[in-house]
Amino acid sequence: MASSAEPVVRTAGRDDVMAICRFGETHIRPHYAPLIGAAAADEQVRLWWNETHVDAAVTGGLVVVAEADGHLVGVGQRGRRSSDHVVYKLYVHPRHRGRRLGPRLLDALTGQLPADADRLYIEHFAANERAGTFYEREGFTVERIEPSPTGDPAHGVLWRTRPLAAAAKTPGQA
Repeated sequence: MASSAEPVVRTAGRDDVMAICRFGETHIRPHYAPLIGAAAADEQVRLWWNETHVDAAVTGGLVVVAEADGHLVGVGQRGRRSSDHVVYKLYVHPRHRGRRLGPRLLDALTGQLPADADRLYIEHFAANERAGTFYEREGFTVERIEPSPTGDPAHGVLWRTRPLAAAAKTPGQA
């Protein structure tokens, strides 16, 4: 899967839905199983990487993908929680990590936000320390920790936020 081609980051289209689902099925279980357990990892795929959920997000213009040599190598998805803008998915193929693709996906999602958006949230499991380190590097700070209903601290969700400077957004964004 490693490629010398520079991945192209773009808004996902309807033709990408099944590839996004396959990406989730292939990469999410092995990523999360050591962190939150196999059953919880399976639940993440079942709930958030299914065709119905992905299709609705893609149709809503909320998903960006990174593609290299005709293969999906990254996925980002944003959404809303009440009035807050939230990044719910940000994943890079393991062989493409360390090449600044995560920040490019994050920038593409940020670029889709309305001009008056003043902050962006991102959430991740407490056990996902790698994600926490990445988000800190990208300027996100922990705002709160939402305990898991299971009581397992690893399943707790960290909510991070980063202010959005209007000047940092690309002109013409809406």
